[in-house]
Amino acid sequence: MSDDTRARIDRIYREEFGRVVASLARRFGDLDIAEDAAGEALLTAIERWPVEGIPPNPGGWLTKAAGNRAIDRIRRESLRDAKHQAAMIIDDHTPHEPTGPINDDRLRLVFTCCHPALAPEARVALTLRLLGGLTVGEIARAFLVAETTMAQRITRAKAKIKAARIPFRVPDRDDVTDRLGGVLAVIYLIFNEGYLAGTRSVRADLMAEAVRLGRIMRDLLPDDGEVAGLLALMLLIDARSAARFAGGELVTLDEQDRGGWDRALIAEGHALVRECLRRVAAGGDPPGRYQIMAAINAVHTDAADARDTDWNQIVALYDQLYALTPTPIVALNRAVAIAELDGPNVALAQIDSLPLDGYHAWHAARADLLRRLGRGAEARSAYDAAIAATQNPAERAYLTRRREHLV
Repeated sequence: MSDDTRARIDRIYREEFGRVVASLARRFGDLDIAEDAAGEALLTAIERWPVEGIPPNPGGWLTKAAGNRAIDRIRRESLRDAKHQAAMIIDDHTPHEPTGPINDDRLRLVFTCCHPALAPEARVALTLRLLGGLTVGEIARAFLVAETTMAQRITRAKAKIKAARIPFRVPDRDDVTDRLGGVLAVIYLIFNEGYLAGTRSVRADLMAEAVRLGRIMRDLLPDDGEVAGLLALMLLIDARSAARFAGGELVTLDEQDRGGWDRALIAEGHALVRECLRRVAAGGDPPGRYQIMAAINAVHTDAADARDTDWNQIVALYDQLYALTPTPIVALNRAVAIAELDGPNVALAQIDSLPLDGYHAWHAARADLLRRLGRGAEARSAYDAAIAATQNPAERAYLTRRREHLV
């Protein structure tokens, strides 16, 4: 098999994996059977497609092949009569058990993977495995754990779903909004895990996977402002990723070559932000945190030069965000923006009051403000603390250079 053919098969499989697993999970009610059958279908595709050609509807081909493998497994293992019968009746037209207000297997799979009964790390792992199609090894490398550890984590999560009888369904419509927040949080966590990796390696590939999951959610829930906001936020951050590193060192937003930003992603992100604004202006729900963070990034990416940034608007948006989520991290980011309007003294007083002395970005922000105030010795100490608090090599290189240039 040529490398090009194998790459095409791998790409198709990853794109279709979530649909195949979700369809089989709904049909057979068992995530293990669904996942294993989807994997066996891939092996069949690798064997047959290079000879027979890739079919016109590869997703349908994989779903059918996986369904046949699932039926074979159920027959071999002589599972419960009810499940065996359900598998045998391939053309059964009786109504399915109600599975929620939105009729999409992938959305049901998302809500199952992100059920609040599961630990947060298990939700992330299951989402990447069952909806994203990443291998256990890829997920393990992304989160810097042993493959056996990640495999056990996924196995325990699936066992918890089975033991707790977590239903394969979308919550009732009245509960969708509350549960959706957890789903979006998982996708954003996946994105941040890649964004904060500090390299363009496997971990950074998680950014692309999170964006893909965000697009799926957008397709499934096109009228939800927070879904649109999250996708816009990820696109606007991802658009700057190529300019974020140079020579193994972090390049901060104000120093980035804006000519290297992805203008197509920025245009798409801005369009989503404008859509959110129109929805709110028309009497829709007030913006949530993802919409506000997307708007902040839209202001940054709208400036042709860092000096053109509308800091008044950014501070106003941070005021909204802090009113919604009054966390020390939001307060820190707000103070950094305030420094551009009211000066480093005002911002430093706000930052010093925050309980973040274990957070490297807090030390880095203090160091920069102290540098701007000409307080070199204090700035050096703050840079030392920031360097000690981060394991990211690109950030350490940037902070070290800034410290060495102190007067």
